[in-house]
Amino acid sequence: MTPFITLVLAGFLARFGYQMARSPVLPRFAQDLGASPELLGLIFAASTITGVVIKLPAGALSDVLGRKRMMLLGCLFFAAPPFLYPFVRSPGALLALRFLHGFATAIFSPVASAFVANLFARGRGQKLGWFASANDLGGTLGPLLGGLLLFFTASYPITYLTVGVLGLLPLAIILRLPEDRTPRPASSTLGASSQRFWMGIREVASSRAVVIASVLEAAMYVGYGAFLGFFPPYAQGIGLNDAQISLVLGAQLATTMVAKPLGGWLSDRVGRKPMILAGLFLCALMLPAVPAVTSIWLLFPVSALFGLGVAIVTPSTTALVADLVKVGRMGSAMGVFGTIWDCGEAAGPILAGVLIASLSYAPAFGLIAAFMALVAIIFLVAVKDPTAALAAADGSV
Repeated sequence: MTPFITLVLAGFLARFGYQMARSPVLPRFAQDLGASPELLGLIFAASTITGVVIKLPAGALSDVLGRKRMMLLGCLFFAAPPFLYPFVRSPGALLALRFLHGFATAIFSPVASAFVANLFARGRGQKLGWFASANDLGGTLGPLLGGLLLFFTASYPITYLTVGVLGLLPLAIILRLPEDRTPRPASSTLGASSQRFWMGIREVASSRAVVIASVLEAAMYVGYGAFLGFFPPYAQGIGLNDAQISLVLGAQLATTMVAKPLGGWLSDRVGRKPMILAGLFLCALMLPAVPAVTSIWLLFPVSALFGLGVAIVTPSTTALVADLVKVGRMGSAMGVFGTIWDCGEAAGPILAGVLIASLSYAPAFGLIAAFMALVAIIFLVAVKDPTAALAAADGSV
């Protein structure tokens, strides 16, 4: 297999097993352990919080130690923690284990994206789109298999042991990956490596270009997190059953998964900025349309169009970040990108919850959509050519 196919397959299997452990099995497990609703929410968000803290140093370390080594470390966290779930007997222990399990995607995701970006200078957006779609496919099938396995076995230990076995597969695949071509100096002393690590973080984190591109993704994920977190209770309130809710959400997920390679391909040809703006404005338009309709037949196209907006933005912003940095700083850049992205994803449902409790669904979704549109307008007005003007303003990153 080529390195790209190897990364796509490993990403799919890693996300597949990881999401099996998360939904719908995790909330059920936490409830049966006696977790309160507040603690259950924290348990569910724990892995994302890990990502906020770990993605940046993991990406920066991959610039120093190499992509393959860091991905192997991430794969160890896919493989080992699931075997500990059968020994969990309290919500507190489950929370701690979720933080630990979160190291898997926190380390693997930014480093794998950096590896893919390093492989392709031309057609980078399309390749990142394919890689993201493979992850989305795993993230879609994982919960389905996890729910079915729990239903037929009625056993959390069997379900999580299966997750552990699946977690061994990405480890075996990445072991076969050739060493990456990340340029590293001959000096390998601890002091020199430490200096390169901190220098990479400082250079990329202080880059206005990279931060702006990352904020665009985070803004989109504020709306995405609000949609995923609060569409189900809204839909239940207007009379949709669980199957209908799943189908509407499935329309969004399927559209996102199928359209990401196309979105990345178009960004390679049309440009990153037009695609990012089109995707953000489409998401901002569709989000307030959700509480404006009550017919399932209207919710299907709204959900699908929202998914199309997500599919346009994500490969374009990821490719933009990769375009803006040197090869030797790619891991640090993807770490910054992933950290800011996770902040947006975590903030979405929290912000939506506060607004919905104070106002209602329609004004809450409208305000979040207005925020997304405002970020897009600022990007439209302030940045003429993101890969030229921004990079020139920052200097070489």
